[in-house]
Amino acid sequence: MPTRLPPPPLLLLLLLLLAAASLAHGRAIPDVGGGSLLPGGAAAVLRLPSEAAPPAGEEGGGCEMTYGFLPCTGTALGNLFLVLAYGFLMFKAATYLSAGSELLLEILGPGVVGGLFLPILGALPDAMLILVSGLSGTKEVAQRQVLIGMGLLAGSTVMLLTLLWGSCVVVGKCDLSENSTTTDCQDTKGFSLFGSGVSTDVQTSYAARIMAISVFPFIIVQIPKIFKLHSGHRLTVLLGLIIAALLVLAYCLYQVFQPWIQRRRLEYARLKHVMSGLLRHAQMHVFGLLLDEDGTPNVPVIEKLFHKIDLDNDGKLERGELQAFIIGIKFEDVDLDSSVAVDQIMADFDRSQNHTIEKGEFVDGILRWLEEAKHSVAASGAYSKMFLQDFHTRTRDEHNLLLDKDDEDGEAIEHPTWTCFKAISLLLLGTAMAAAFADPLVDAVHNFSNATSIPSFFISFIAMPLATNSSEAVSAIIFASRKKQRTLSLTFSEVYGAVTMNNTLCLAVFLALIYVRDLMWDFSAEVLIIFLVCTIMGLFTSFRTNFPLWTCFVAYLLYPLSLIIVYVLDFKFGWS
Repeated sequence: MPTRLPPPPLLLLLLLLLAAASLAHGRAIPDVGGGSLLPGGAAAVLRLPSEAAPPAGEEGGGCEMTYGFLPCTGTALGNLFLVLAYGFLMFKAATYLSAGSELLLEILGPGVVGGLFLPILGALPDAMLILVSGLSGTKEVAQRQVLIGMGLLAGSTVMLLTLLWGSCVVVGKCDLSENSTTTDCQDTKGFSLFGSGVSTDVQTSYAARIMAISVFPFIIVQIPKIFKLHSGHRLTVLLGLIIAALLVLAYCLYQVFQPWIQRRRLEYARLKHVMSGLLRHAQMHVFGLLLDEDGTPNVPVIEKLFHKIDLDNDGKLERGELQAFIIGIKFEDVDLDSSVAVDQIMADFDRSQNHTIEKGEFVDGILRWLEEAKHSVAASGAYSKMFLQDFHTRTRDEHNLLLDKDDEDGEAIEHPTWTCFKAISLLLLGTAMAAAFADPLVDAVHNFSNATSIPSFFISFIAMPLATNSSEAVSAIIFASRKKQRTLSLTFSEVYGAVTMNNTLCLAVFLALIYVRDLMWDFSAEVLIIFLVCTIMGLFTSFRTNFPLWTCFVAYLLYPLSLIIVYVLDFKFGWS
């Protein structure tokens, strides 16, 4: 008997939005003959904006339906519902853009796609919301609503560098050794503030420095305020716009021509290919299976493999012994010699850093590799005895894809045409949703601010970044939870890259809006918190690669501190 599936959440939300039209204040749609369009006077529920309605937020206040049909209301609860509804739709738009971008990267590989299009697509929802915040209405209305765009810009940057950064440290923490470096996948010290933490590679600190440099356009725009100049405001806005646009271009070109993040992904793919080759080779050269019938690791067989490689029987594996064993491994079309494979095995297995691998380190290393191989191939189904061959095939294809071998693309992707169609569809859907629901979300935030007397900046600072950055935040936390230096390095690099795009692309959109509509630049307090958070976290992360658990509190405390600074400067000292 077929089961009846419930309506998708997105469809339910759209139906709720249409039902919420009954909350709109205004006049009823009349029948041509003066009667009701629907039986029982149901037409009184469908309303259009009142021509002489009081401002939204006042008692009995009216509102204007976005596009003439989307629901609106003048009540606080009604606008809160609309903020949540439109915020969820913007979250879905960001999710579709992210999924489409990943599929596009899978098809076309890194390079121009990874360096140019993906950073721009990731910042698109924020840029769209910033743009519509001051695009419509009179100059006076735009001046009031543009504060929502500034709240989103500041809120996204601060949230990424405080709440998300600190959370990645907490979920990614591992035990710190005596030299303050972490031990991958080993978390036995609990929440020790100095005994556990995360480590990143030096390239991640370079990303943090780029992020710190990206605040330069904010400083340019603030020059008239800093030196108390009575003229030159419009000129500095134009200059800041030009510099921000140039920084966007320079950052994207840097990713294209110096793609160190992509090279790091390639290095990780090579390591996984070494893993799959060694495991498959080991399976063929030992007496017994590395895994039992139920998928449990067979430790005696792994120990037997260790003694087979240990030619001099001294209980340790040296470089020469490892190289002698893997010399027969067929890495197929991958240009990887045995010495490189030995380097990667030593780096991953030698926890004691004594340039040899003891039996315990070897067993632990093989167990980690087997576990990762099982998770990699068994995510879509049950455990299979052929998982080592499946893992080897997948890692080979992933490596070839990252090398951007055109003749291998068809093999790496099972249905390239369908994948391409799905990627383009998701990107178009995400872009269309971001464009369609950005304006009503800004209106709902503005109306909620009027109805509750809560400054719109704080609503957009706290709530709107959750809508546009939740997808990336969840992915970052899941990635960090793998508790490995490589994945943590990539996670933090992505966070710094997102902030860099906020400080360049989103700021360029904001400054273009200010310049074209000739609006007043009066956001000193907001610029100050962006500058402080980016500078503090930039300096804090640019010159170190190890972060004990206590560093998460530095990030967490900057979030409420930012809100306090804006409140004090704007409402106590009258900066706004």
